[in-house]
Parts: sequence; structure tokens; C-alpha cells
Amino acid sequence: MSKTLKMILQNIIKGPSTIKYPFEDSPAPEKLRGKIKHNPEACVACHMCEYVCAGGAIRIQESDDHKGIDFVVWHNTCTYCGLCEHYCPTKAIQLTNDYHTAHLQEDKYNYTERTVVRKQPCTRCGEPIIPFPSYLIEKLYGKDGDQKGLTKMCESCRRKAVWEGGAIKC
Repeated sequence: MSKTLKMILQNIIKGPSTIKYPFEDSPAPEKLRGKIKHNPEACVACHMCEYVCAGGAIRIQESDDHKGIDFVVWHNTCTYCGLCEHYCPTKAIQLTNDYHTAHLQEDKYNYTERTVVRKQPCTRCGEPIIPFPSYLIEKLYGKDGDQKGLTKMCESCRRKAVWEGGAIKC
């Protein structure tokens, strides 16, 4: 039997070596930098990710109802460089290993992921503020947390409360 015929028979016995994408899911490498996952509970809307984004794919802006901050990622312009994840001070951005970005041509301007960072009212004046992440409060104040309620105040009320010698427990 010739070498070519032998190789053909071995390949027939093994079966196909390709994946029938998109009908079968193909495994992604563990360290693959894929689509962005945003955690709005950990985000403080500092705009650092928007500033360092190489492709200009991240937009952070006031929501239409003024009750939060819209975090928008345009997947068509994202280069998956990982700068946003690296520079995020609260680790609210993670790059997943999901690389599935196929979409119809007519959807190219709508291919985004949106999350909303909800605001909460200041405990003194009621002005909407972006809340501190709970793990960050624990890191700053320890296991007992923010006893004086400073993290639930806007910047000016926090300044006044510290100047007055403390804050009312919340």
C-alpha cells in the first residue's frame, strides 16, 4: 500500500479535524483577550478606561434619565489590547475569552454592550452620586466599614462633615 493511500485511510478513520463553526462551538485559549465584561457594581466612572482605550471603543456618559452613568463598549472598534482592564483602578473591567463577534453588516453600528452604573442620593443633600463599591469600602475602612457614612455623601457634604468633626451614622 502506498504512503498516500495509507495516510488517506488514517484520516478517514480519525474523522474531520476542523470545527464546523458557527454550528459547533470552538474552544478558546484560556488566556485569550476577548470581549469586555463590565461590572457596574465595582465601577466608579473615573473615565480611565475611556482615556486609555486605543481604539476609542469605550464611552462613559450620563444616562438619558440622569439616574446613572452609561458604560458603552463598541465591539467593532475594540482592539482587545487589554489597556482598559490593566488601568481600571477598581477592576470593574475584565476581558473574557469570548471571541464571538460575528454579526450582520446592518448591525455594525449597533454592535455594542451597555451597562448602567446607577447613582444613589447623597445622605445629606440628596444629590445623585456614584456609590463606592462595597469591597473598596472594606479595603479603605476595614471590616467594620464606613461607620460615619462618608462614602454615602457627595464630595461637598463629605468635606463639610469632616470639617465639622464627623458625620451622622447612617
